[in-house]
Formats: sequence, C-alpha cells, structure tokens
Amino acid sequence: MSEKTMITKNLNVTCIGAGVIGSGWAARLLVNGINVTVFDEQPESYHRTNSSFKRAKKYLSQLTKAPLRTIGNLTFAKTLEDALKIPNYIIESLPENLQLKQHLYREIEEISIDTIILSSTSGFKPTNLQKHMKNPTNLIVTHPFNPVYLMPLVEVVPGQARDQNIIDDVQHLLEYIGMVPIIIKKEIDAFVADRMLEAMWREALWLVKDDICTTKELDDIITSSFGIRFAQMGMFESYRIAGGDKGMRHFLDQFGPALKWPWSRLTDVPEFNSELIEKICSQSDEQSDMHSISELEDIRDKNLVELQKALRNNRWGSGRILASYEKDLFDEQSKQAEKASAQITSDLLITYTKTIPPEWADYNGHMTEYRYLNCFGDASDAVMLHIGCDKAYIEAGNSYFTVETNIKHLNELKVGQEVYIETKVIKGIEKKLHVFHMLRNKEGELFATGEHLLLHVSLKTRKTCPASKALMNRMAELYKQHKKIRLPSEPKIIV
Repeated sequence: MSEKTMITKNLNVTCIGAGVIGSGWAARLLVNGINVTVFDEQPESYHRTNSSFKRAKKYLSQLTKAPLRTIGNLTFAKTLEDALKIPNYIIESLPENLQLKQHLYREIEEISIDTIILSSTSGFKPTNLQKHMKNPTNLIVTHPFNPVYLMPLVEVVPGQARDQNIIDDVQHLLEYIGMVPIIIKKEIDAFVADRMLEAMWREALWLVKDDICTTKELDDIITSSFGIRFAQMGMFESYRIAGGDKGMRHFLDQFGPALKWPWSRLTDVPEFNSELIEKICSQSDEQSDMHSISELEDIRDKNLVELQKALRNNRWGSGRILASYEKDLFDEQSKQAEKASAQITSDLLITYTKTIPPEWADYNGHMTEYRYLNCFGDASDAVMLHIGCDKAYIEAGNSYFTVETNIKHLNELKVGQEVYIETKVIKGIEKKLHVFHMLRNKEGELFATGEHLLLHVSLKTRKTCPASKALMNRMAELYKQHKKIRLPSEPKIIV
C-alpha cells in the first residue's frame, strides 16, 4: 500500500454529486477515517449524504465485530472551487450524461490539474470520458454498487491512457475501506456486472410483458433459488457442482446444447411503451407499497449484513474480503492507530462498537437484558480473534470455552445510543484467559461491566490444554500493556 493510502488521517476525498451513489461513497469513506468534502449544485441533496452516513455507521458496526475506525471529517462545499482545495482523490457521481461529465473534468483540471478523478459511471468507457482532458491518465472508472457502504464490489476500469502507479494506489485505497476491486482488463460498454444484469433485465421484461409471471413472482423465483446460490459461489462454480463428480466438463456436455434452444429472448427487447411501464409499476406497487423506501432500505441493509456475516464466518465468497478487512481493523486498534470514535481514548482494547437497534428494546424501551451478554460475548470473541484464535486455529482443533460470566448493570441503555466496549486482559496464561469488559456510550459513561473466564480446550479430547505459543505470547503482551490500568470495580471471578 502506498504512503498516500496508509496515512488516512491526512487523506481527503471530494465527492461530487450527492445522490444515492455519491452519498454512499461519502459514507463508506467517512466510517473508514477518511475526510470527505461533498459538493452538489443542489444543496438540498445533502440530506441524502447525512442519511447514508447514519446508515453506514449503524450497519457497518453490525457487520463486523471489530471497532470502526475514527470517523473522518465531513464538509459540505458551497462551490466547486471550495470542494477542490485539498483532495487527494475526486469521486464523480453525476448523472449518466457524457457531456456533463466531460465538462466537469475540464472544470476540475482548470483548478487542480494533478488530482486523481474516479468516475462512478455505470456504462461509459473511460477513454470516452478522458477525451478532452489535459491529463487523461488521472481518470479511472470505479463503478460501485448500491448501497456503496455495504456492497463490496468495485469495477476498476482504466482507459487507454493509463498510469499503473495510479491504478495500484486506487486499488489499495479500495481494499483499505473493505471493498473488492476487480480490474477490468479491456474497456467495454457497461463493463461486466451491468452487462450480466442487463441480460437478466431484458428477459424479465419479456416474462412480465407476456404475463408469464408478475414482478413479485419473478423476485421470489430469484431470491428463493439462484439468488441465494450466486451470493456465495457465483455462476461458474455453482454450475461446476451441477456437473456432479465430473465437474464443469460434464455440465457443458449436458447443458451446452440447450443454448441453441429458443429459451430466452436476449437478442430482442420488448417495446418499452406506456402499457408495459404501467404493468410493471402497478405490480411493483402491489408488491412493495406497504413499505416506504426508507423501510425497504433498512430491510435490504439488515439482510446484506447477515448474509455477509455468514460468508465471513465461512471465509467464502465476499466473506473472505470482509474477514481480511475485519482483521485490519483489529490490527490497527491493537497498535493504537485508530479508535472507535473521537471521544474514545483508551489504552485498553476496543473490542466492540454498535448503535443500539430498535429490535433490541424491551417493553420499557431500554436494551433487553440478554443483549448485554450478546455484546460482552462478541467482545470476548474479538479478544480471541485478536490473539490469534481465529477460524483456522479452531479448525486445527483448539478453542476457548467460557466457563464463568459476571455481568453488572449500572445504567439503562436506550435505542439509538452509540456504545463501545473496552476490554482489559486480567490474566492470560497457558490454559486461562480472564477478561474484563466495560460497556460505555460515546461520551465514555459506563453502563455495564462484564467479566469472562475462558479455558483453552482441545476440541478432540474436550479437555483443557495449553494454548499455542503464539497465542500465549500475544496474551502476555496484552497483560503487560493492561496490568497497570485500574478497573472501575474489583473482579468477581476468582482464578
């Protein structure tokens, strides 16, 4: 990773365009500690940025057990000149109008000739975007997917005029914020993902137009079949399995001839007239009109979080990237490079951050009692990950079991409060890990403490055994760092 992308506290990005995509970019960057300036010629669009930022903080804190980075500074610029004073990168997310984008690039170069421009276009070739630029190598397409703060994929498309150092820097930046940059080898209209989606969209329009199925039935077909499968394994690997023991070659032999059958109508498009538009819109209203767009966004984001967490736990598909991103967050925290928020200053481990969601409320409107154990359990898991007790270590046959827990409730937490947990390692020896958790709000007020005693166990014999040397060394480091830090109350567990 280049020095520019490593020193994120000095990294500034300007997002031009505050629509769904531009605001999503701003939100993802902010929660990863990057300073963002947003400019839109319609300042009323800035409410979308604030909304996306709130969603990103809420759902990313649920996506990973690691504490989020220190939030970057958000600025709304009044003019383009103000927006272009200090950025290392400019992310352009204007409407899909080639002339509009080209005109913006000319304006940018008149003010800042050397700044890297990343276009969020979903279809224009970068060479066409670069056409009137003085320094065309400074423009690269980085096409994300909505919501940008949760969806990891970015199609990175360089133009004919390219600089490999710039491409590498952009790739490192995207990886740093937990995204999956795929470098598209050759320019092509609409790139890769949208071409796949367009093929499905064309066929879907025919199926609805010809009354084969409704919009709801078609969505149910997708979400209850290949949508689930493709989310974790993709098309080609799924089809490889469909070929049985003989794999892809047998699948192609068996189903290849079907490509000549008149199944799909991908070479033709139904007339996009008022009748078809009305049919689609009325069916869509019937399907989803009981929910507002904001409610649908919440449902979508919750589902995306849980799906990606499942993939992370299995280290599969996009979950591999999430696991790597989470590890980076833990590593940074352990070096005291980043904190969960500007108010958190602690020499202890920050093992958990979260905004209390509505579904965690009890009948009194406060956080349900068992959720405290939920938080402290996740914090203990974070300590285990931190010292190296990860999926690979567990699969090798060893883990930690909790044998005693003590929770003390000191104050009432309400829905919407931002909280974090700081953790002290009281003791870490061969077979024992003794931790003390403190649950605080963002102002540092203590709401609860949780104390866990864990024993290292062989999963083969189900008996206690010494941890690996690497884990014991890591525990010893933490104990040395933490032993002089006083606790708000005496530990209850005797070891």
